[in-house]
Amino acid sequence: MVRRKFSQQFKEQVVKECLETGNVSIVARKHDILSNVVNRWVRQYQNGGLSNGKTRAGATVVTSDEYQQLVAEKKELEKANEQLKKTLGEQTLEVSILRDLLKKSNPHLRTK
Repeated sequence: MVRRKFSQQFKEQVVKECLETGNVSIVARKHDILSNVVNRWVRQYQNGGLSNGKTRAGATVVTSDEYQQLVAEKKELEKANEQLKKTLGEQTLEVSILRDLLKKSNPHLRTK
């Protein structure tokens, strides 16, 4: 079975539905999630928020605003990377053309 990851907003929405309805199993079935997972989310929420749950050693908790900022920064860096690749390709082509021209005008520089 594949382990699914849920966003913080989705978890909070499910927890709020559970607290409103008072029935974890119905909400869990509605969202096709195991009820013990939803129960754990509710406990974490009641103990000070979902972000206080288990995290991997060295893991960083990122808010949705920070995540959006990181996504935008990643797109910007990818664009800059593509531009640099294009520039490098153009320069390589230019060097190759100049070497060919140099060899044609100076036949003694040709290597055998």
